Formats: sequence, C-alpha cells, structure tokens
Amino acid sequence: MKIPTLQTPRLILRPLTTGDAGEIERHVGDWDVARWTSSIPHPYPAGAAATWLASLSARPEMVLGITERGQDRVIGCIGLRLDEDGRSGEFGYWVAKPMWGKGYATEALRAYVEHAFRTLALVKLISAAMPANAGSIRVQEKAGFRKFGEATRPAPARDGDMFVELREVDRATWERMQAGASAPLPTLLVAAVALIDTDGRVLLARRPPGKQMAGLWEFPGGKIHGGETPEAALIRELKEELAIDVTEACLAPFTFASHCYEKFHLLMPLYVCRRWNGVVTPQEGQETVWVMPQRLAAYPMPPADKPLVAMIRDFL
Repeated sequence: MKIPTLQTPRLILRPLTTGDAGEIERHVGDWDVARWTSSIPHPYPAGAAATWLASLSARPEMVLGITERGQDRVIGCIGLRLDEDGRSGEFGYWVAKPMWGKGYATEALRAYVEHAFRTLALVKLISAAMPANAGSIRVQEKAGFRKFGEATRPAPARDGDMFVELREVDRATWERMQAGASAPLPTLLVAAVALIDTDGRVLLARRPPGKQMAGLWEFPGGKIHGGETPEAALIRELKEELAIDVTEACLAPFTFASHCYEKFHLLMPLYVCRRWNGVVTPQEGQETVWVMPQRLAAYPMPPADKPLVAMIRDFL
C-alpha cells in the first residue's frame, strides 16, 4: 500500500519514519490530546511510539505525519483506514496541543479527503468523535462530513467502550461542494454588545435548543435588518430579547469580528454598553449569566466570538 505525500498551503503530510518517534511520543503524552482517542494510552509509555511506527506496515491504514512547511517535525498524524471492500474508509487524526486553533486539522483533513476521492476513488468516508469533542466535530463538518448516527466502540486505551457520533461524506456530495466552492459566500451582518454591570461583569447569553450552534454562549445581539444601522439593530434586539431599553448614546463601538462559516461570512461589530433601563430578563428562553472578564474564556462560544474575549478582558 503506497503511502502518499500531500501538500497544502501551510502543511506537508508525509509518510512517517522511525525518526518521528520522539516528537510523536512528546505530543501524544499530553492528556488533552490522548483523552479524545480510543487507542492512545495515558500516561504514554516510553518507547511506545517507536513500537507503533514499526507496526504500521502491517496495519490496514495509511497514516501520514502532519508537518508545517519548512519544519519537518511532526505536529500531528492523520490516518485513513480502508474498509475490506476498498470503496470506503474512516479517518482518525490528532494535532499537538500547541498547534490547536490554527486550522491545521481542517487543512490536513480536507487534503486527505480530496486524495481519497480523487486518487483512491473511494465512494464514502467516515469519521467519529466523542460528542464533547466540539473542536474535532467542527473540523469534520468543515471538511463536509455530516452526522448520520451514533455508536459505542471499543476503547482499549480508556479501559472500556467509547460513545461516539459518526459523520460521513460521499463522493457525490463532496464533488457538489467543490463545484460550489468558488461561489462567493453571502455576508451576514450581525451586531453584538458587551453589557457590563456595575461590578464589571459581562453578560453572556446561551443559544437555546433548536437554533444553530445551540448550547454555545455569545454576546447578546442579532441580525441587522435592511435599512437598519448596527445601533438601531441592537436597540431593537435588546428590547426583544432581554426586555431592556438602550439609547444609541450608550452604545460605544469597540471592535468587530469577521469570520467565515461554512455557508456565510459573518461580519459583526461589537459595542460596549454600561447603561440601560430595565432589568435583564430573557424573553426567548435563553439562559443568561454575568461573568467576570477573566472567566469569559471558560464558556464555549461560537468561533466568531472567541477572539473578542481577550479584547474585552484586556479592556476591563
């Protein structure tokens, strides 16, 4: 089974060598990496990476080391296990914790998916993730995988079984995605505000069930309607969602977020507000919480909101 070398704008995915054992052992020894896998033990035994590398030639999978261009050190691995029929396969991957948040896992998975469909002529690909592993699920979804089921799988490194969600993408769906990839994404304009109380706490609202990204915390706000200014949109949204009255003079422009989601590009100005009339009272079933600035990062947020946290924290 020939192991390919794949290149992306920032990465080179290459066959592993015995010289990679040290870097692999160092990275997978981190519990935050191992905990989401079924086969990486923790603590990671000394010499286990060398043993694993020696066993790859006998395994029904093609594992590539993920490296940064210009840096040959392995910062992760991605493997494709082929089914017996040779027409489908399943991905597994990990990326070293210091490299999280750079989009490397998404870049690597997209490249390997393309190789699987274009070169290997597979018809369907699967990937699994624990429901709590939101980062890995997002990586899969950005590569075109969609949930189709759940399963309980053996997890020898976790001393039992592991409950996972299963996602898949077939070649026809992937090809349609590629055909539309060059079409510009629509821009969604949203206004948000950091409400700050007299104790210096910031209000977060949790997206209720049934909405996209349900369960994540965000700064209050909403879509800017045609003909509205961002300030007018916030005044309307805060009245509708939280039953408080805000004047435009109390909305101070602070920063903005620009983030590309799968189906649209989000542009979101963020305001700061310290004065309003009324008591914050959720009107749409959403949960709210007042959070000290240094605790904001503990609340899971949509990708567009996350970069704003450090700015708010430093400001306050």
